[in-house]
Amino acid sequence: MQLMTVSQLGDQNVVSIPKFVVWRDMASSFRYVAAYDSGGPGVNLNLGGVPETIAAAHVSEDYFRIFGGDVLLGRTFSRDEDRPGGRRAAAISYNLWRRRFGGDPTVVGRSIPLGHESYTVIGVMASGFAMDPPADIWLALQADPNAADPLSRVRVVGRLMPGISLHEAQDDLDRTIPLFQRRYPWVPLLPLEHFTAIPLRDAVVGNVKPALYLLIGAVGFVLLISCANVANLLLARSTRRARELAIRTALGAQRKRLVRQLLTESLMLALAGGAAGLALGYLGVRALLAASPGDIPRIGANGSAITLDWRVFLFTLLVSLATGILFGLLPALTASRTDVGALVKDSPAQSGMGFRHNRGRAVLVVTEMALALVLLAGAGLLIRTFVAMRTVNRGFDEQNVLIMRMSLASPQFQKTSEVGQLVRATEHRMRNIPGVSVVATTSALPLEPSLTMPFAIHKYDQWLGRFDGAAGWRSVSPGYFDAFRIRLMRGRLFTDADDENNPPVALINRMMLKKFWPEIEANPIGEFITIGKFMGKAVEEAPRQIIGVVADVRDSAFTREPTIYVPAAQVSNGMNARNNAVLPITWVIRGSGGMPVASAAIQDELREVSGGMPMERAKSMHEVVAASSARAQFYMMLLTIFAGIALLLAAVGLYGVMSYSVQQRTQEIGIRMALGASGEDIRGMVLWQGARLALLGILVGIPTALAMTRVMVSMIFGITTWDPVVFITVTVLLSVVAVIATHLPSRRATGVDPATALRA
Repeated sequence: MQLMTVSQLGDQNVVSIPKFVVWRDMASSFRYVAAYDSGGPGVNLNLGGVPETIAAAHVSEDYFRIFGGDVLLGRTFSRDEDRPGGRRAAAISYNLWRRRFGGDPTVVGRSIPLGHESYTVIGVMASGFAMDPPADIWLALQADPNAADPLSRVRVVGRLMPGISLHEAQDDLDRTIPLFQRRYPWVPLLPLEHFTAIPLRDAVVGNVKPALYLLIGAVGFVLLISCANVANLLLARSTRRARELAIRTALGAQRKRLVRQLLTESLMLALAGGAAGLALGYLGVRALLAASPGDIPRIGANGSAITLDWRVFLFTLLVSLATGILFGLLPALTASRTDVGALVKDSPAQSGMGFRHNRGRAVLVVTEMALALVLLAGAGLLIRTFVAMRTVNRGFDEQNVLIMRMSLASPQFQKTSEVGQLVRATEHRMRNIPGVSVVATTSALPLEPSLTMPFAIHKYDQWLGRFDGAAGWRSVSPGYFDAFRIRLMRGRLFTDADDENNPPVALINRMMLKKFWPEIEANPIGEFITIGKFMGKAVEEAPRQIIGVVADVRDSAFTREPTIYVPAAQVSNGMNARNNAVLPITWVIRGSGGMPVASAAIQDELREVSGGMPMERAKSMHEVVAASSARAQFYMMLLTIFAGIALLLAAVGLYGVMSYSVQQRTQEIGIRMALGASGEDIRGMVLWQGARLALLGILVGIPTALAMTRVMVSMIFGITTWDPVVFITVTVLLSVVAVIATHLPSRRATGVDPATALRA
């Protein structure tokens, strides 16, 4: 389970150390409770004089017990090592052990330098253990139960006791609220805040679950279309075998024996298809893992735990058996209804010709067309969404902007003034690097999530227990708006004078102005807001004066949400310490004269001025923009592939039915031509028969698609689920494909020789 809080700010899955301590010590529904953080950009491993930044996570004692971490060498953390002031211990991943230590078993017990401190390696985790977020090394959390620390720093997970339900666990957590308030009276709770738990699986896949259901539905549609094609082929085959089956019946074969034989043939086809599908599936999974964006949950290093195991094999076997039986049963029953008279009735005219005599096959083709249209509509909506995301006005300019993240999780940067000195020193040194125009810092980039903070508008702050709302919170240095060219709408921007020695100020965006100052001609300039209302002294600030309004910038959901900007030099020491513990600081560097900047020189300067603090690799803001739409692109690619397969299968199905119909109607076509029908007449007859099937499929598919695409509301952007461009385009596309699929059989029909057909 993931343990979390719920309040007027929404669900909070990052909580404070005191809450973790109370849940660990006082929630009786859980066998183990553990806390962990992601460690920011990582820590510097200094081996052989070559520092390397590796991903790190701080975890409590029961972390490995909860997640079932197997140890290859040594052990995991003891209670003594996890207590405050315990010895510095580390567990390393299998990959790090092989890569940097050459698989040396004597690494356990050795001291390794991490940053400016030395840690003792106590264990090497087995190769199969990898978590999200991934880590190369795990360090003891050493949470202090007596610390007056109200800031949210860690995620908390727990494993339920046997026989305890989720509802019982949630009630148990809620009952710890009075205990929490007695033990930590100085740590405030938000209004209406309570404690709860949800299955960790839901927490991990919660925001991708709708898309996964959509893709499962797409797979099901493709399977249905495939099965309809196979059923059509089996029906046609059984008609061709009518004489053979009649002879078997005449020789004494019972109907159940014929059905059993035909079902066996169908099952062999289905099992062979399932086996081939497993082989292709293995390659497909590898390709999808390589193509999928990093924000889609995966288990294991690079998704190593996502593989074709016995459960996938069993599922494939059951699907193969089910489809073989269900879609082979109708053709088997139809074929087994034989008449010995068929031995002498060998005329195609008795075999069932035309649309009226092939209703079963026609219904299957109509179904294929309708399902293909639904998938094409879904793919079209996602294609339009992706285009809208890439072309929308995001509110900032990403051209020639370089991004670097640096961890400041060090005692030397616990105070805001120390961070301010680092920023000023860096800006001064960056001026000497050719091509650098603007240098700035931020706690969160555009298109990425930011903290959500409650606030109170000062002139309304007269009723106890009231706060006016919540907004995104970003701390930025003065050059931030110039670096991204975010437009100032009124007032002024931050300057270097907006530091701890001057009155606190803030900027708001246009969306916040519209939502909280809705009056016409409202002007918030000069008004005061209090940020962090009811969140404790470490977070709640003195009133800030609003000095300006800036243009809206799209957030991680590509929406415009109320946002408050505060100067990085005026962030409280408590918030600064909290941010440094859980978030890296992000450097934003804009190149001058339209030229990109040299990242190597900038990284060298940052490493030197910060004393070698860990950094992630430099990347352009273009990469951030691309990553923001990567998930939409991935879903678009998958659904487009499924829709393309469905369209191809539907075309093959229509082609097969029309080809079979032409073959069955050879004598009829010969008679028509003998009576004077032209080739154009015959071609038009066949084309119209195919067009009727396609038209019926489209008429059924459009309302079905309109109903089913409603589940995609959370996945689309910039359009509606009934977008006319999409539906007109897919209707035309399906019609063109239907004409092409019917054209070949129609040409074959015009090539019938009347004399030969009449002698048949």
